[in-house]
Amino acid sequence: MKWTLSQLQKYRNKDFLIDEIIRVDEIKETDPSIREVSPMHITGRGDIDSTKVTFHLKIDGYLILPCSRTLVDVKLPINVETTETFLLQGSEYETEEESHQVKGDMIDIKPIIREILLLEVPMQVFCDDVDSDEAAPQSGKDWEVIHEEDQTKKIDPRLAGLAKFFDENNSSDS
Repeated sequence: MKWTLSQLQKYRNKDFLIDEIIRVDEIKETDPSIREVSPMHITGRGDIDSTKVTFHLKIDGYLILPCSRTLVDVKLPINVETTETFLLQGSEYETEEESHQVKGDMIDIKPIIREILLLEVPMQVFCDDVDSDEAAPQSGKDWEVIHEEDQTKKIDPRLAGLAKFFDENNSSDS
């Protein structure tokens, strides 16, 4: 996904649509926890004017990462939207948005896509398929994995009598 500035200037004030599939397998070398990278489908458009080129991109694909509990492969879907701006005239703009300087006469967005994908890798990934033989066990002797939603609905049995006490007070106040 490289273009020369002269190629891009042909699309000034016209639609420059992007619909490509790229491979970014080299991010596995940067982050060894990434086991596999699918081909990434990049769609979007480029807005080209005399001072800057702005790409509005959507990145779709998936990464295979190890489960933090069992090291089983987990498929992490990637669905990211980003806007990347390349300044053609140096840094005469003082903008709040992050922008990139064009080096030479080529714009290459593949390194930026690689960086975005690396930022999408979470600290921990858990396998959701609890029925799989390779998944982490959900219970054992004297323990069980509980979810926060289940815990908020339950009343601690040691405090059940206290809940009744407040119910009695409310009915006597009326």
